[in-house]
Amino acid sequence: MNWLLPEHIADALPAEAAQIERLRRTLLDLFRVHGYELVMPPLLEYLDSLLTGSGHDLRLRTFKLVDQLSGRTLGVRADITPQVARIDAHLLNRQGVARLCYCASVLHTLPASLTASREPIQLGAELYGYAGVAADREVIRLMAAALAAAGVPAARIDLGHVGVFRALAAASGLDAELEGALLQLLQAKDVPSLREPCGKLDEPLRSALLALPDLYGGVETLAAAAEALPPLPAITAALETLRQLQASLPDLPLSFDLADLRGYHYHNGVVFAAYYPDCSSAIARGGRYDGVGRAFGRARPATGFSMDLRELARLAESATQSGAILAPAAAAQTTLAAAIAALRAQGEIVVERLPAETCSEGPRCDRQLVERDGQWLVEAITGTDHGNG
Repeated sequence: MNWLLPEHIADALPAEAAQIERLRRTLLDLFRVHGYELVMPPLLEYLDSLLTGSGHDLRLRTFKLVDQLSGRTLGVRADITPQVARIDAHLLNRQGVARLCYCASVLHTLPASLTASREPIQLGAELYGYAGVAADREVIRLMAAALAAAGVPAARIDLGHVGVFRALAAASGLDAELEGALLQLLQAKDVPSLREPCGKLDEPLRSALLALPDLYGGVETLAAAAEALPPLPAITAALETLRQLQASLPDLPLSFDLADLRGYHYHNGVVFAAYYPDCSSAIARGGRYDGVGRAFGRARPATGFSMDLRELARLAESATQSGAILAPAAAAQTTLAAAIAALRAQGEIVVERLPAETCSEGPRCDRQLVERDGQWLVEAITGTDHGNG
C-alpha cells in the first residue's frame, strides 16, 4: 500500500493538469494586463511570521514542523494572503497603491468540506494602499472577470459588511464568548437558537441582531436593513458602502447577505463571495482586511480575493483543443526536423514516432506529417492510418 496518498490529497493526471495549467496561464495573464504583479512567497515560514495577523481558524488549518537548522517551529502555508501582505508591508515598502497576484499550492490540516482537497491551488489578487470603495469595486470586478475567463461565470455574488455585526456587538457590550457564540449562530442562520442569548440584550440591539439572518437578497435588502438596524455611525457607513458598490456594478449579479461573517476576525469591511450553479459553497471569496500589515511594521489598507484553481478546473468545461501531429522520426532528415520545429514554434503538439514504435500513448494524434514531392505537409489521419490513442 506504499503508493496510497493521504486522504483528500490527489495527483493531477494529464487531462486535469492541462486544464489547471491552462487556467493558471489565462488568469495570471488577465491579472497582468490589469496591472497586478506576480509574487511567489515560500511554501513554509517560521510559524510566528506565517500566522502574524491571521485568525484563529488559520492556526488550526496550518501544518507545523520543526526546522532542523534553527530548532524553531515552521508552518506550511494554509493561505497565501498573509504572506503577500507581509511582502507588501515589509519587503516592497511602496508608498502608493500596490497590486499583487499569486498562484501556488497551500496545505490544510483538514479539508474544508467532504469533497475538498487538502492541497488547493490558491490563486488570487490583492490591492494595497487604497482605503476607498473604488478599490473594493476593482477587485470585485476583477474576480468576476477571472471567473468568466475560466468558463465558470458567477451566477451570484453576495456582498456583506462585517462592520454591521461589529457595531452591534460593540454597542451591546458583548464579551468574547457570547460574541463567538452569536457569530456561529448567525452563520448558520439559526434564528430560534439566537433568541435565547439575544434575550438578555436591550432594545433595539436585540431586535437588530435577530433581524440579521433575514437581511439577505436583492438591493431591497439594503432598504430593509436601514429600517431594521439602529442608525449607528458604523452601520450607516457600511450600508452606504454597499449601496455605492451596487450602483457602480450594475452589470454583475449582486446580492446581499448581512449575516455572512466568515473571516470576521480577519476582515474589517466589505466581504464578498461568488457562487456557481449546483455548487453548495462559494467558488471565490474576498474582502477588505485593512491594517493586517501592522504586524509587519506598516499598516496598509488592503482588499482582495482568492479561489481554488483545482475546483475551477473541475467546474470549467474542458477547452476544445486540436489533437497532436504524428511525425516520423526526424533522425538526420534536416528538412523534416525543420518542419517539426516550425510547427512546434506555432504552438502545435508534434509527436515524433520512435524507431520501430507501434503505438504511442499520450496526446491524441488526429493529423500526421507526410512527405509529398519533397515537401512535408500536415494531413488528416484517416481510419486506415495508424495514429496513437
